[in-house]
Amino acid sequence: MPTGSSHTMDADAPQRQRTLRAPVKCSGIGVHTGTPVTLTMFPAAPGHGIRFRRVDLGPDVEIAASWDRVVVTNHCTMLGQGLGGEDEATVMTVEHLMSAFAGLGVDNALVLLDGPEVPIMDGSSAAFVFLIDCAGLVEQDAPRRAIEVLRPVTVEEGNKVAQLLPQPHCSISFAIDFPAPAIGRQSHRITITESSYRSEIARARTFGMLQEVDYLRKLGLARGGSLENAIVVDGDRILNPEGLRFTDEFVRHKILDCLGDLYLAGAPILGHVHGERAGHAFNNRLLHALFADPANWRWVEVSRGGTVRPIEAVTHEAVTHGAEAVEAATQHSVAA
Repeated sequence: MPTGSSHTMDADAPQRQRTLRAPVKCSGIGVHTGTPVTLTMFPAAPGHGIRFRRVDLGPDVEIAASWDRVVVTNHCTMLGQGLGGEDEATVMTVEHLMSAFAGLGVDNALVLLDGPEVPIMDGSSAAFVFLIDCAGLVEQDAPRRAIEVLRPVTVEEGNKVAQLLPQPHCSISFAIDFPAPAIGRQSHRITITESSYRSEIARARTFGMLQEVDYLRKLGLARGGSLENAIVVDGDRILNPEGLRFTDEFVRHKILDCLGDLYLAGAPILGHVHGERAGHAFNNRLLHALFADPANWRWVEVSRGGTVRPIEAVTHEAVTHGAEAVEAATQHSVAA
């Protein structure tokens, strides 16, 4: 894992925030708009988070990658500026890129787009993982924060469920059930690490049903969809000549989406995520439910050895180490 930091590798030292070492870009089309777009990722300062900039709309049109900026969850996750109104700038289909940021542990980046939608690439996160690898990662002079789940949080409607459960690391279990025999019922569980994300999740592609294509295009969606960027299912047949990358690629892609949607929390979540027939809407509703009650969660720092410490405890400890430590801890708490 590339870094540009001389920070101690002591197991008790906090994990550091990370950003890209260098800018990197790609071009493609939006799966829903069909619009050609160039995406450029830039390094960003500690505490910046992930932000999108629509350079086609002006030099300063930025959209924060945040759970409370989600404006559409129908077949993708769309972010807006939070201003409301028809003229609000938006960016569509952020979930695959956000998933790559989450899986590889990228905390801070500025993403420039010259169109309304993140390019779909091959329908998975693999291209974005490749781009991040090309750019390299560097550790920054700031501790990494995480969100620790303290109480079970559940969103339920009919046979759909999304749930967060307390545990000291991130794992996701997901189950889907589709009438198409080519998909059927699938389930998968994974503990999220950079290694497991790369090998088990990043290459899983988005998918759709052949009979839904005309309907989606009438809604203004799937205009850029093809066998090059999605698995297309027709009953018991997979229409892609190369077949599947995993026997359960469909549910793995749901985990990919879930991880990207939940990274809109602004930090990694320490807890177990369970989804049953859930999608983008339920992922976002789960974050709204989590943050609706301060007793559900707390900010923590995680050591390189995996020890979780509440931010309040970190700040209290710093107070005993002189005025400079007090000032630094206070600034960190305000930023949090």
